[in-house]
Formats: sequence, structure tokens, C-alpha cells
Amino acid sequence: MESVYTSKVRAGKRRTYFFDVRETKGKDYYITLTESTKRFNGDGVERHKIFVYKEDFNRFQNGLNDAINHVKTELMPDYDYAQYERRHEEWEKEQALKEKNEVKIETSAPTPEEPTAGNDVSEEDVSW
Repeated sequence: MESVYTSKVRAGKRRTYFFDVRETKGKDYYITLTESTKRFNGDGVERHKIFVYKEDFNRFQNGLNDAINHVKTELMPDYDYAQYERRHEEWEKEQALKEKNEVKIETSAPTPEEPTAGNDVSEEDVSW
């Protein structure tokens, strides 16, 4: 079935989570959680799926929240969980800057037909 809504969460360089809302033939809805991990050898990705049906939404959400809160408050209360958000924001800024610079370089480079002042090169200079 096709997704009617998708939320994507990047988790590092190799892992991405997808939260897809899907519709059944009977106009009902369920959620698929997909973990997509790039293989180390660069040969595709591995995917793992979990299906959550509407009758389980509340219990699933409560169980997930309970497990996360237990780790955050009981097992690792002093850990800085926000560090990953900060790293991801920094990475996104770097990517946007790289894209902006690539576009700037592409648009500012002279075309082969356009001679550049002071850069006259003879065939002898470029011949092998």
C-alpha cells in the first residue's frame, strides 16, 4: 500500500528511520517503522520493518516513551542527549554551505567559449 504520510529521521551517516502512515483497502490506517541501514561494503541497504496497527497506537507509544524515559532518568540521567541534535544541526549547516559553495562555483566559472583576462593559455602549455 502507498504511504499517505512519511516522516524521515536521519540517525548518523548510515542509519535512517522512516515513519510511514499507510492506508488499507478498507480505508483504515496503520504505521510502518522502517530502519534503513547502509551496508559497510557500500552494496545497498538493509531494511527492518515494524507494523503498528491503530488498536496498538496508545500502548506502543506508552511503551516506547516508558522505555526511553527509563534510560534517560534511571540509567543515564547525566548523559547529554541533546548533543546529537546539536551535531545534526551543525552537519546540516555544513551541507547547506557546501551546496551553496558548489552552486556558486558552478555559476561563476567561465564557460569554455569565454576567454578569461590574463589567463591566455597556448596549446603548447596544455599538450601532453
